[in-house]
Amino acid sequence: MNYSTNKNFAIEQDLNDTLKGYRDKFFIPKNKEGKEQIYFCGNSLGLQPKTVRAYVEQELKDWELMGIEGVTHARNPWLPYHEFLTKQAAHLVGAKESEVVNMNTLSVNLHLMMVSFYRPTAERNKIFIEGTAFPSDQYAVKSQLRFHGYDENSLIEIFPKQGDTYIKTEDILSIIENEGGKIALIMFAGVNYYTGQLFDLQKITEAGHKKGCLVGFDLAHAAGNIDVQLHDWNIDFAVWCNYKYVNGGPGAIAGAFVHERHHADKNIPRFEGWWGNDKQTRFLMRPDFVPIPTVESWQLSNPPILQLASLKASLDIFEEAGIKNLRAKSKTLTGYLEYLIRENGLLDKLEILTPSDPEQRGCQLSLRFLRNGREVFNKLIASDVICDWREPDVIRIAPTPLYNRFEEVWEFIEIVKSVI
Repeated sequence: MNYSTNKNFAIEQDLNDTLKGYRDKFFIPKNKEGKEQIYFCGNSLGLQPKTVRAYVEQELKDWELMGIEGVTHARNPWLPYHEFLTKQAAHLVGAKESEVVNMNTLSVNLHLMMVSFYRPTAERNKIFIEGTAFPSDQYAVKSQLRFHGYDENSLIEIFPKQGDTYIKTEDILSIIENEGGKIALIMFAGVNYYTGQLFDLQKITEAGHKKGCLVGFDLAHAAGNIDVQLHDWNIDFAVWCNYKYVNGGPGAIAGAFVHERHHADKNIPRFEGWWGNDKQTRFLMRPDFVPIPTVESWQLSNPPILQLASLKASLDIFEEAGIKNLRAKSKTLTGYLEYLIRENGLLDKLEILTPSDPEQRGCQLSLRFLRNGREVFNKLIASDVICDWREPDVIRIAPTPLYNRFEEVWEFIEIVKSVI
C-alpha cells in the first residue's frame, strides 16, 4: 500500500472501503456537544451494535408473555439458544461447529480447560507462558500449579530480550525445543494484551506437539481481530472473551474451543454439569453423566439468554462482513497509523512496542511516550480520543475495521501532534 500524509488520501480510502457501511451498524460515542468521538478502544470494549436492543427485547418480551414456556416456545426457544450462535462463532475462529461453544466467562473457561489439559506428571509438570501475559492468565496458571501440588518452579516464562519490545518467535521455539520434555502445557495468548504482538499460533502448536506438549491459547485479544484457524492448526483448546473486538457487550458470555480429536477421549478429566449431559436424556434427571460428543460436554449450566442475544447481534454482523475481509482492512488501517507516526516524525517522541510486521500484530499499536505519557493520555481523552492506558507507561490504540475510518486515524495523529 502506497500511503500518503495528505488528508485526501484518508478520505479516498474511506470512500473506496467496501466495509464502510458497517460503521453505521454501531453506536459511536459522542461528546457533550454531540460530536462523534474517535473510539480506538475496541481492544478493551467493543461498541454496541444497533440491533442489540431488538435482539434482547425479543427475549424480554417472550419472558414477559410466556414465562417458563419460553424455554421451548419463545420465538427463539431458550433451550437450544446457544446453538443459534455456533455457526458464526465457528467461522470467527476457524473451527468446526462441534468444536466451539459460548459459555461462562474467559477465566472460568480457562480453568475448565486446564482441568482437562493440564495433566502433570513427575517428569512432565511445567507450564510455559509468556511472562507478560494478562494477569488473570498468570493467576489462573499459578493457582492450577498449586492445586496440583507444584509451585512456581514449574512455571516457565519468557520475556522480551534486552533491547527488544516483544518476544521473538525463534526464542519461543527454542525454549520448546530445549524444555519440551518437561512441559505439560503451553499456554500463550493469541495476541499479547500489552504489546499487541500476535504470536505464531501454528508454529508454537507444531513445536509443542512434536515434544508431546498440549497447547492452548487465550484469544481474548485475537477473536474478532485475527483470522485464526484453530482446527486446521491442530490447537488443543482455546478460550476467549466476547466483549472486546467481538462486541458482545460488557461482561459478555465467553467462548471455548476444544479440537474434535479430544471429544471422545474418555481419559480426559473434566468438571461436569447438567448442560454438558446428553441432550436426549438431560431432563430424565438420571444420576450418571453421559457427555455430549462435542465441546458442549464441557458446559456446566444453562447459558444466560440475554447475553447470548446481545452476542448474536454482533456475530450476525461478523458473519456478513467476513473475518478475512476485516483482517485485510485491519492490516491496511493499522499500517496507515504506523506510517503516519513515522512520517510525522513522532518516533523521537514515542516508541512503538508492537511488531512492525503486519503478520505479527492485529489492530492494536502500543505506544510508549518517552516523556509525560500519562499527561499525553489525559490530553487525548480530553480531545475526544477514546483509548486506554496500561501501567506503567503505555497507551494502546486500536483502530477497529468494523467501525473505524482512515480519516479518524489521520485526525488522531493531528491531535497527537498538537498534544505533544
